[in-house]
Amino acid sequence: MTLATRFHSIQVGALACWQSRPSLTRRRLLAVANADDLPGSSCGASIVWYKHDLRVDDHPGLVAAASQQQAVVPLYVFDPRIISGLSDEMLDLLFFALEDLKKLLKDQGSDLFIGFGSSEDVIMKIVNEVKATQVFTEEDVDYNTRRVISIVESRLSATLFPWGSSKIRLWRPPFYDFKDMKGMPASYNTFLNLKLPVSNPTSAPTLPILNIGLERGDLPTIDDVKSYLNNKSWTFMKKISAQAILQKKHHKVVKKDLIGGPDNVLEISSNVTVVHKMKKTSSLFASHNGSQVKGGTDAVLNALAGYLRYLEGTGRDDWQEVHDKMGIAESRNGASFGAIFGASLYFGTISRRRIHYEAIKYEKERNAGFLSPFGYSSPTVATAIETVCSMEWYRLLAYKSLYQNEGTCSIRIWRWRGFLIQYTVAGQEGPPVLFAHGFGAFLEHFRENISAMAESGHRVWGITLLGFGRSEKPNVLYNEPMWAELLRDFIVDVVREPVHLVGNSIGGYFIAAAGAFWPSLAKSLVLINTAGSVGPNFLHMQLTEQRASSGFAWMGSRLLLLYLRLRATDILKKCYPTNPERADDWLVDEILRASYDPGVIAVLESVFNFKLPVPLNYLLDWFGGKVLFIQGVRDPLSKSKKRLSMIREYCSLATIKELDAGHCPHDELPEEVNRLLRDWIRTAELSNQMERNS
Repeated sequence: MTLATRFHSIQVGALACWQSRPSLTRRRLLAVANADDLPGSSCGASIVWYKHDLRVDDHPGLVAAASQQQAVVPLYVFDPRIISGLSDEMLDLLFFALEDLKKLLKDQGSDLFIGFGSSEDVIMKIVNEVKATQVFTEEDVDYNTRRVISIVESRLSATLFPWGSSKIRLWRPPFYDFKDMKGMPASYNTFLNLKLPVSNPTSAPTLPILNIGLERGDLPTIDDVKSYLNNKSWTFMKKISAQAILQKKHHKVVKKDLIGGPDNVLEISSNVTVVHKMKKTSSLFASHNGSQVKGGTDAVLNALAGYLRYLEGTGRDDWQEVHDKMGIAESRNGASFGAIFGASLYFGTISRRRIHYEAIKYEKERNAGFLSPFGYSSPTVATAIETVCSMEWYRLLAYKSLYQNEGTCSIRIWRWRGFLIQYTVAGQEGPPVLFAHGFGAFLEHFRENISAMAESGHRVWGITLLGFGRSEKPNVLYNEPMWAELLRDFIVDVVREPVHLVGNSIGGYFIAAAGAFWPSLAKSLVLINTAGSVGPNFLHMQLTEQRASSGFAWMGSRLLLLYLRLRATDILKKCYPTNPERADDWLVDEILRASYDPGVIAVLESVFNFKLPVPLNYLLDWFGGKVLFIQGVRDPLSKSKKRLSMIREYCSLATIKELDAGHCPHDELPEEVNRLLRDWIRTAELSNQMERNS
């Protein structure tokens, strides 16, 4: 039996390779924000196309569709372009959410239609069968999802239906009563000063009984979906964590040191299997060792009630389970909220403003109906509210970057593990290159490199790493393996082929780690004034430790932030000793802007937890490929002469280029660095071609 026939769903055949389509127009995207703004129609069925909004509660699109008094067809499509980046754990959680949503809709006399393949083919088929005049769907900032929406819109607008037209109706999840994106400030402090109220959630609408003679489709098995999505062998490397690889490498080094010689290396199987031990059906969680709540809105609301009441204690088994998970996941203050509810917010089984509403309602219950002007009475209330407000800020900031880009590069958004990551792409042909910035910077720090390399015949990507610039800054533990995994997933999911990696400062260490752990992803490495030690000693440490935040890190991060804000201009200019005017007002202003973003303290605390336990020379040995060091010899952050001596001793196969520059040669002397990059990539490509032909 084929995979297609095993899916009892709307059959549309295999998903063809999708081509670049025009993006949704600015006029179209800005057209609607809330359900009240959605234009209606007096006839014809409405399709509600679910993606990351798997609920009926507080769903403006569903409310607008139900208000038309016509047939409403809820639809979910297993489209690889939208779900291919999900981990096995997230796919499990997606199925729990869909099962609950389908049951809830059935209980109301409706149903969730299930499609498989390309969204445009599935939607066109249903539109024709039910004579739909509207397709309601949530607007998204993620580039891949936006492309899919654009393709659907193009197909609908290009088709002349016998009953007239069928149009996409976009809705944007409301939170603040804020519609003027043109007036959206880039500074979080300025935004807070607007004192915008948070709107209240809406109740689930009453849906008309669904009497449509159309195959509704059953949910496929999760094994079928996983088998379908894992159609590229190299995507398997995403299943092996950086920590697991690092632990394996660590054991090899320790065994070699103890016994001596490469023939006595301890081997650990690289075949990593993720096993989810399912708990009793009454459990709120998907597995024994997982921390994410499973199921739909009711399950999440129940878990949220238990979370908010942590300080009260409980005699209920389900809430006690939540409290136990909180104790495990609270690696730093407030981190357990994202660990428990992150998947629910990603799949939209609960809305951000519903969480805000429930937290405020509980706070009022604790305080006889009042809210104190001095803060919240419970840390769980504060964390829940701060988290959803932070998420909303980064969503609005993403829209601003998409519509009113103030930088030097066009911006796209990539959703990684539920967090919004900003990146850019330039160039149509040539070898692929990916730039990774240093600590406190962002993709625009390569403002004179990305466009120049694209114009000289390269396809170029630049990424703003999680925790920096205008990318999201969630309350998580930041460490080197996490950032290495981010680069790995970006290459696999976005670039989709091996790439020349270029990194500055701590970004150099991150790309070296990514190349060391997954060598097949990198064609070569270029390390520009890179962080990381060089030497013979491998730090024998517990590599799987979580590095929880300490009191020293808490205090130090706040003092460091204050110092950086006061001295940003002076610090930057010292890093540009040859060409200090390159440390211009725009660069300083953007660094200062980011320093006020919510979550920045969590990132700065990681500075005090950085251990960089593996010396660069070990990482480069594990990588085994071509490496170029570009060193600004006037770097105020390192002793360049001594460092270059160590690099020559322990990285003897690497190429070294010295420049009369400081810590950021790529931005201080961009023409010289671009010339070195072009020459290096050309030579590396020729060498790789010769190796393939030999």
